Amino acid sequence: MTAPRSLLITGATGAIGSALARHYASPGVRLILHGRRREPLDALADECRQAGAEVETSRVDLTDDVALSDWLEQLTLPDVVIANAGQNTHAEPGREMEDWSATSQLLAINLRTPMAMAERLAPRMAERGHGRIVFLSSLAAWHGLPLTPSYSASKAGIKAYGEALRGWLAPRGVGVTVVMPGYVSSPMCESMPGPKPWEIDPTRAARHIARGIERNRARVSFPFPLNLGCWSLAVLPAALSQRLLGLMGYGRPS
Repeated sequence: MTAPRSLLITGATGAIGSALARHYASPGVRLILHGRRREPLDALADECRQAGAEVETSRVDLTDDVALSDWLEQLTLPDVVIANAGQNTHAEPGREMEDWSATSQLLAINLRTPMAMAERLAPRMAERGHGRIVFLSSLAAWHGLPLTPSYSASKAGIKAYGEALRGWLAPRGVGVTVVMPGYVSSPMCESMPGPKPWEIDPTRAARHIARGIERNRARVSFPFPLNLGCWSLAVLPAALSQRLLGLMGYGRPS
């Protein structure tokens, strides 16, 4: 793949999203940056413009089907779409389960929104004959973490969807990449319960992701030691995996 000249990045005010925007910002590149928070979004846009990129921004509600569709339809189709917006939730102390309202919101932004974006943009890319769609999953997609069941489910769902969509769209010249990061330093990462081994900084994560997009890789998973461990949990007997997670500090506190 030649260097992309236009990219759409949702969740651009988050740690990974902003690192990706900075990575790609350069003369001749057009960035469409989406974020919920106006001030950080405007500041990031200004920074990318100073690096030479052409930038437009949006704060449209990604979970509103009509608003999302209207926004995507009026965009000049980008070379690369990075569906990065996401959130996390977990059960609070004293509660048996995660809050259902929070879980519903998480599933809407982590799973339903990127699927809706692909449904609207993939046909246009296929008609054009080229393009890349990038979904942000997580190493938690290999095996659900007891401390964050809804988050794990949403990331497993988008992993399966992205892998399937890649096979469907490949004959039309459209690549799909599923990104499965481990712990990337950010406020969201900090708020997640449990240990955070091999935590990496967002700039390094952005380099991994960009390299995978360039090579049209089906899956970009990192860092290697944590990826190997999480993959192993998926192939071991479930009872053993659950026991290991408890021993490593990911089980429910007694």
